Amino acid sequence: MSDNTTPLIKISTSQAPAAIGPYSQAIRYGQLLFASGQIPLDPATGEIVGTDIQTQTHRVLQNVRALLESAGSSLDSVIKTTIFLTSMSDFQAMNEIYATYFKHVLPARSTVAVAELPRKALVEIECVALIQDEGTGE
Repeated sequence: MSDNTTPLIKISTSQAPAAIGPYSQAIRYGQLLFASGQIPLDPATGEIVGTDIQTQTHRVLQNVRALLESAGSSLDSVIKTTIFLTSMSDFQAMNEIYATYFKHVLPARSTVAVAELPRKALVEIECVALIQDEGTGE
């Protein structure tokens, strides 16, 4: 049995929406960051932003970026995303917005159609990223 002394560090920031359930915004483990799914909530009000997939995708990725930056990471350091869509008919429009946020090495990705998302969101994105500095997110 190995002795694992690498701590799990809870990442919490007011720059991204607060968790709407019993989970952390993100968890850091060593140089990896595991970010919980982000939906298009305004961090200040907690309300859904937009009614179309383009507006909602922008807000989600702004939330993802804020969460990553608070932990010492960035969109350029994302290695995997999982996207949840309530309608695959939104796939192309979501991709057009997504492509404006990821420009260098594109992360590995899965896109999954789901029946429903919290707060009636159209899109949710979670990710795993590398952390390049010594920030703790606290």
